[in-house]
Amino acid sequence: MSRRVVRQSKFRHVFGQVAKADQAYEDIRVSKVTWDSSFCAVNPKFLAIIVEAGGGGAFIVLPLAKTGRVDKNYPLVTGHTAPVLDIDWCPHNDNVIASASDDTTVMVWQIPDYTPMRNITEPIITLEGHSKRVGILSWHPTARNVLLSAGGDNVIIIWNVGTGEVLLSLEDMHPDIIHSVCWNSNGSLLVTTCKDKTLRIIDPRKGQVVAERFAAHEGMRPMRAVFTRQGHIFTTGFTRMSQRELGLWDPNNFEEPVALQEMDTSNGVLLPFYDPDSSIIYLCGKGDSSIRYFEITDEPPFVHYLNTFSSKEPQRGVGFMPKRGLDVSKCEIARFYKLHERKCEPIIMTVPRKSDLFQDDLYPDTPGPEPALEADEWLSGQDAEPVLISLRDGYMPPKHRELRVTKRNILDARPPTGPRRSQSASDSPLSQQHTLETLLEEIKALREQVQAQEQRITALENMLCELVDGTD
Repeated sequence: MSRRVVRQSKFRHVFGQVAKADQAYEDIRVSKVTWDSSFCAVNPKFLAIIVEAGGGGAFIVLPLAKTGRVDKNYPLVTGHTAPVLDIDWCPHNDNVIASASDDTTVMVWQIPDYTPMRNITEPIITLEGHSKRVGILSWHPTARNVLLSAGGDNVIIIWNVGTGEVLLSLEDMHPDIIHSVCWNSNGSLLVTTCKDKTLRIIDPRKGQVVAERFAAHEGMRPMRAVFTRQGHIFTTGFTRMSQRELGLWDPNNFEEPVALQEMDTSNGVLLPFYDPDSSIIYLCGKGDSSIRYFEITDEPPFVHYLNTFSSKEPQRGVGFMPKRGLDVSKCEIARFYKLHERKCEPIIMTVPRKSDLFQDDLYPDTPGPEPALEADEWLSGQDAEPVLISLRDGYMPPKHRELRVTKRNILDARPPTGPRRSQSASDSPLSQQHTLETLLEEIKALREQVQAQEQRITALENMLCELVDGTD
């Protein structure tokens, strides 16, 4: 009698859980623009969401600790003259965010640690080079200040945002609208999907297509593609019968897929979020009320279904927290920020463990905020893997990050100090810590000043006594 053997995996029992109601962000008018981006970006310090705005495009930036109801007059980041289509935080500076818009421009913003008193309207730099709307942004994973943008003009531009220069412009590679762009782990290659149904791997510095596959998914609806840590490519798309489908491909052999699985029938494009540390891929469909997740391994069938997180409300968009922003003490391996029509709620993915100790097997060293290369070094042909950090003691965001480049760097201009509000529970822990340190330094300086004055007073008293004795 044959017995079914259950596959061994430490992620087999991963489960999703909605955070408590007081951890949600309420009264946010999420954008209704018809565009297949996530509408949300998050890092260990801030949550950014594209919102409805009259007379142009805007997004809101909230400190992670500012949960609850958001005031209707809360300052926005405004500057675009048309709807914002995509936003992306810089992986090497938690205060820098880029936004792409229907107005054909890309803007880079420096967000202060304190809550501004009015709307932020002046970007650090505006990048102009596209002739049609810009719908895709992606920062380079290892090189400082390198940003990729893709527009409706079917052109990919790679910028040095520190100097405002165009490093590379990839034209005549895509005959139609680009649906997605993703860097590999060291930023040496790109994978793109296009309306012409072709999956392409591009070497941006050589300006050539390294490999391509026509009709990786036969349906006409948009595809998405991401690199895995093994160098394979994971794709989501549609069959000819409009069923949603996922695939795993080996770039060295594009003829046959490593894995191809049909899923369900739905119109929503599946947005893949890949965690290279655990090799888990999370699939979030816009308009879906569920998040499916799979583990990618070297054993057949290569893409293993783990589970589905389901809720009642459909998602308008999803933000994915970098690994360094997770709570390692609770065995949290992923956190999503799910957008509803009027709110955003965190969804926490956890591996159940009985021990309270740090789980080395769940948290290998992960990419940190330090870049491995400068923009010029990457452009000259150098490659480097991300600089890794340990999460053993929990990650603390740095207080101040100065952006250094070999040329004049526009982003080095720090935001104005501005008026500080009185500290409250809604302020971020980082700003509270900074204020405490400032106060301690002032107290220390005052003590030294008092001691110096006391010594001076004592000396003057002694002199006075001597004078009085002399006159007697």
